[in-house]
Amino acid sequence: MTDSLNSPIAWFRNTAPYINRHRGSTFVIVIPGAVQERGALPRILQDLALLNSLGVRLVLVFGSRPQINRRLKERGIETRLHRGQRITDAETLPHVLQVVGAQRIELEALLSLSLPNSPMQDAKLRAVSGNFVTAQPLGVVDGVDHHLTGRVRRIDSEGMESLLQNGSLVLLSSVGYSPTGEAFNLSLGDVAISTARDLAADKLIILGSTSGVHDSGGALIKQIAVDQQAVADPDNEEEARLLRIACDACRAGVPRSHIVSFQDPEALLGELFTTDGSGTLVARRPYEQSRWASIQDVGGVLDLITPLEASGVLLKRSRDLLEAEIGRFRILERDGRTIACAALYPFAEQQSAELACIVAHPDYRGEQRARRLLQELKEEALSQGLKEVFVLTTQTAHWFLEQGFEEGSLDSLPPTRKALYNLQRNSKVFFKTLSTHV
Repeated sequence: MTDSLNSPIAWFRNTAPYINRHRGSTFVIVIPGAVQERGALPRILQDLALLNSLGVRLVLVFGSRPQINRRLKERGIETRLHRGQRITDAETLPHVLQVVGAQRIELEALLSLSLPNSPMQDAKLRAVSGNFVTAQPLGVVDGVDHHLTGRVRRIDSEGMESLLQNGSLVLLSSVGYSPTGEAFNLSLGDVAISTARDLAADKLIILGSTSGVHDSGGALIKQIAVDQQAVADPDNEEEARLLRIACDACRAGVPRSHIVSFQDPEALLGELFTTDGSGTLVARRPYEQSRWASIQDVGGVLDLITPLEASGVLLKRSRDLLEAEIGRFRILERDGRTIACAALYPFAEQQSAELACIVAHPDYRGEQRARRLLQELKEEALSQGLKEVFVLTTQTAHWFLEQGFEEGSLDSLPPTRKALYNLQRNSKVFFKTLSTHV
């Protein structure tokens, strides 16, 4: 069998780091009522069964808004919302409970499937639901009495944790219960965020009809940090709502939230088991981290520079040399993978520094990552009191000219660097004077 890059076997091998990373993790999955309305639930549950078989601990929080709206309309009961939240009075609540109960039964039935020759064969999922959410009345907001609409007061995280430890899958609805024996209709986002926070979940995954959050030009925003929420400001009402839930979860302590399409059959697994994902990732800190390299990063840097050394673009470095110099490297890390690097070699006596090994992974070129590292190293050189930086290159002269470098002579190099100049490579030398506006 030919193991090409696009073969199923090669793809499966490439998922190994994600399988290892996700095993034992806790994911809270938000399943809005639209998933059931549009017939996507069986397929989504098959994917969740696969996650469960890979050792992921799952809590499913399902919503009911379209189902409740339809039932109330059929009964001639007006649907009233305030700030996007349903006002649940004594006439409305019984219908809410009946809808939620029917949905839970459907979910439990689908999770019990184990037909031969189906994705659920031998899954043996144990789904458990119960009174894990303690609620209290939302009360009067802006002068509007919300009656039996409530908010989360407490999550029984210990009870859920014991079930997850035993391999069970926990089902939660948007209904909570008070110590006085009342039931309250809750916000789906409130239940999901509170659960993810109190369980110390690794991820909150929100399913939506959209592929993620899009910018003003319609392009999908692949990743965004919480402090960039206002900048994103999507026009689409659903995207804005999902982004708000995702950011609120991260602010509450969840490391990462994902907004993923339930309409794309490959979106959920694509988001979790590929480098670039398929939806929008929201994180407490930027998805791509720039930092100084350590000895543990030698392998990642070697993966980047070895192909360019083989082609003659870079001068070959031994592993021993790279280990000795790794502290001079700055790297860009994306989800644990080194995707760009650059090195700074100061010559303090000449108030100068060489920039070397400025490399971006082929899959991540064209997005200014090399320029970002170049800028950071120029700022570092400036902070050390240096006045100029220089590079030696054989094939990327134009790129450095675009960055404001000017070609110089070999004699302008620091003496110790000039002594190491490789005449056979015949590299060109480019300099850039540093200023506070590097």
